[in-house]
Amino acid sequence: MSATIDLAQTLLRIDSVTPDDKGCQNLITDFLKPLGFNCEPMPFGDVSNLWARKGESGPLLVFAGHTDVVPTGPLDKWKHPPFSAEIDQGMLYARGAADMKSSIACFMIATERFINDHPHHKGSIGFLITSDEEGPAIDGTIKVIKTLEDRNEKIDYCLVGEPSSDIKLGDSIKNGRRGSLNAKLTIKGIQGHIAYPQLADNPIHKALPALAALTGIEWDQGNDYFPPTSLQISNVQSGTGATNVIPGEIEVMFNFRFSTEHTPESLKQGVVDCLAPFNLDYQLDWNLSGLPFVTPAEGQLIQATSDAIQKIMNYRPDLSTGGGTSDGRFIAPTGAQVIEFGPLNDTIHKVNECVSVKDLDLLTDIYYQIMINLLIPKA
Repeated sequence: MSATIDLAQTLLRIDSVTPDDKGCQNLITDFLKPLGFNCEPMPFGDVSNLWARKGESGPLLVFAGHTDVVPTGPLDKWKHPPFSAEIDQGMLYARGAADMKSSIACFMIATERFINDHPHHKGSIGFLITSDEEGPAIDGTIKVIKTLEDRNEKIDYCLVGEPSSDIKLGDSIKNGRRGSLNAKLTIKGIQGHIAYPQLADNPIHKALPALAALTGIEWDQGNDYFPPTSLQISNVQSGTGATNVIPGEIEVMFNFRFSTEHTPESLKQGVVDCLAPFNLDYQLDWNLSGLPFVTPAEGQLIQATSDAIQKIMNYRPDLSTGGGTSDGRFIAPTGAQVIEFGPLNDTIHKVNECVSVKDLDLLTDIYYQIMINLLIPKA
């Protein structure tokens, strides 16, 4: 086994279900310190965070990732125990194999190789590691970034090791993400006996035409970087459980995944305007999970990454802003160029999550080449 695979297995055998790091970041610290990194724990609440940096000059290239993983699900459905990190027919099975401890191992080994080969490289290298990406994400990367901003420590390039590849390693990198805006809509009526509807006011009946109008809106047509904004209803709750009671209210939860064509304020106003003709007694509660961001294709980080993939894999990646959110949403507002690039994403959060052993060695080579492209002056 390669050094990358050995390190990945060590990390994956730690059952660091969010937000418990279980010592993963101590392992990373012990690896990075001999390479010349200043390692700074940044705990907030119950969350472990690590900021590690080698060098003081710019540009600063940061690898961002998370040591926490989602729960395993039913253990009896796994081909191998989820924290055993078994290799079976060239695949490494473990919770977090794709999302995203293996990427952390790849970057660590690539960094070690790069520093040994190029001890006098320009700029600086950093690691921003949290145990709060799969959870609420309120005491993790967002708090570390605030700390760095408060002391004017600026990131130039940030590579988030999230699994971005679709069919083959390096076929896609994320150069942005849509924003995410959640809403809880509560429509009030009057509870009563179902046999006496004239004495009640059924909020379900009132809600249905309003929801049909809301879901029928074309919010925008997207743009060169983003698909059209999408509104999806995720939950509808009403009733007492009895068949003979008209409920007193209905609660509807929905989410916008939105492009840079909209702001949270414009979406909120659009919902209010849509509901106005229906004369509802309602309440709206909003929660913004993240704003949309995009790194332009002509930026140095995308060019360096695309060139590295071309060199190692012999093809160039597509750019994508699809999928969910990531901690990149907390880093991009600082002005950093941010991308996500990692292994295949087809098994993330699933039972039998796994990643190709061969791909991890290739991913290490690509990360190494990215550092060459960004931190070694061209002749």
